[in-house]
Amino acid sequence: MWDDLFSFAFPDENCEKFDSNEEYFLGPMVTYINEGKAEIIDGQQRLTTLMLLLRAFYERYGSMKNDKAKKTARLIEQCIWKTDEFGDSDKTALKINSEVATDNEKEEFLSILTNGDASGKKSHYAENYRFFQKKINDFLNAYPDEFSFLPIRILNNCVLLVIEAESQDTALRIFSTLNDRGKPLSDADIFKAQFYKYFTGLGKKDDFINKWKELEALCNEIFHPIQGTPMDEIFTRYMYYERAKQGIKSSTTEALRKFYEKESYKLLKNEETFDSLIDLANFWSDIEKQDEERFTERVLRKLFVLNYAPNGMWTYFLSVYYMSNKDSAGNLAEDALCIFLDRIIAFIWTYAVTNPGVNALRTPVYAEMINIVNHQPVLFSDFKFEGDSVRSAFVNYSFSNNRAITKSMLTWWAYRQDEQALFPLDTVIEIEHIYARNRQDKEKGLKNRKNLEALGNKALLEKRINIRASDYRFSDKIKYYKGYENARKQKKEGTKNIELLQLANSKADFNENDIENRNKSIIDTFIKYLGEMDLTK
Repeated sequence: MWDDLFSFAFPDENCEKFDSNEEYFLGPMVTYINEGKAEIIDGQQRLTTLMLLLRAFYERYGSMKNDKAKKTARLIEQCIWKTDEFGDSDKTALKINSEVATDNEKEEFLSILTNGDASGKKSHYAENYRFFQKKINDFLNAYPDEFSFLPIRILNNCVLLVIEAESQDTALRIFSTLNDRGKPLSDADIFKAQFYKYFTGLGKKDDFINKWKELEALCNEIFHPIQGTPMDEIFTRYMYYERAKQGIKSSTTEALRKFYEKESYKLLKNEETFDSLIDLANFWSDIEKQDEERFTERVLRKLFVLNYAPNGMWTYFLSVYYMSNKDSAGNLAEDALCIFLDRIIAFIWTYAVTNPGVNALRTPVYAEMINIVNHQPVLFSDFKFEGDSVRSAFVNYSFSNNRAITKSMLTWWAYRQDEQALFPLDTVIEIEHIYARNRQDKEKGLKNRKNLEALGNKALLEKRINIRASDYRFSDKIKYYKGYENARKQKKEGTKNIELLQLANSKADFNENDIENRNKSIIDTFIKYLGEMDLTK
């Protein structure tokens, strides 16, 4: 904004080149009159930034005594503070107030406008204000004789197009239309506006604002999507529940905004929807925290395995299951939940090998989502696997480290060990080659080099240990697996992977025969597991 405004007011960095007949369009601002005040639906960031810029100018020019500076300062005063009929400003009454639902820092914004001081403040408002202060100081040093031209040209020749709608409905419609073009707002911003309108009509605006703040803070903690915002993610997970209730099993998924805008955002004109979003977010928060009060260890172990699923479809699947099966206290029956989790692990893992790509998974999963909301068991009756075909696919599959299913399989295998404790979800876990690749390069000990990348040669290992153990012979890896004391008598903790500890305690070496036997054991156990879940024909 600073660069654009400066380039407009000082073309080619030359004050004399400015054309006073030119105008700079800053964009639209959509408002409607609410209880005698202009409530801004679109243009909030633009306006607050402009107010900070003008306040920074005023702080620098307000005490100057020359006529141009005094006139400029008076015009800026009239933008920032309310004025009487003579145009004199009341420094205790700002023209703007922030009621943005997610703005935890509005007090800093209002304080800066009132006092012109951002020292000690850490909000983005304060950062922006200090940025403008520095730019203005640099400008004064570069153009000491032309210091009043920049703010006066901003005031006189920069245009905000104010669109005053006749109602909030119309304002929101304009807002949505404007933001469907160019760089869009997040879907959650659009949904927030609809909720805001609905709860305001119920006289529950303040309650909604507080709850939205809490929901947004919670989502920011637990969701880290590659695309969209954390708030978009909770709306996405809830969407699959509503899709299932509507009987939609099409493998083509509508865009999030398109789904919720149906029938004039009918879903968002319902208190139950907002409460359900909060409930669902709390459920996922407890999964993220591995909450032992909500979930038994048996459930947490399976949820940990799913955290390393080859794709994110399980999060939608489990969201639908939770919304459909929770009791009044938000609890799920443990035995039924465990069966469900085991069955989707077995199914999703197998599909990742036999039908790679998340798009292929949509057809069976969407159909089962409808069964869930209709309180039917998840059986995948129409999508069961041929046992021999699955075995062949697993035996011939290349479980390279860059394929997500590799870590998925190793996580599942680690938790087949009853003694395996839970890793905290924030533990950085990597894939360990038990027979090191560097060892093969040096010794050529494996007759079949493909065994190097077989599941039988791989295991989960904490990154801090994997860095140290990666290039060593097995006999050297043992001390890293088990933990050791270094030369400075510092204790270096070993791995929490029970299987690696068992190998370290029972073997002096790990060779090609061990790799092949372990590989066969992993695949045999998984095929058996698939059968136990009644997923084979």
